[in-house]
Amino acid sequence: MRIDKFMNITNITKCRRIAQDMIAHNVVKINGATIKASHNIKIGDIIEIAYLEQPKFFKVLKIPEKKSIPKALKHEYITPISES
Repeated sequence: MRIDKFMNITNITKCRRIAQDMIAHNVVKINGATIKASHNIKIGDIIEIAYLEQPKFFKVLKIPEKKSIPKALKHEYITPISES
């Protein structure tokens, strides 16, 4: 699944366009590397979002099979992790 789509479905961003804009401005990295919006994510990838004061890190636990998931189930797909 594309990273921009994943960020939207898992509610990291409110819409896919915002995710695409963040990726275009190198705010989002996967496993420490800058990526394009078409980058396919895998289970175990670490998503870094560097904005505001402190970057946020998320670990991919599961890839959604549907176009949307309830916000209450977000924890099944990603988990926030502290900076290592």
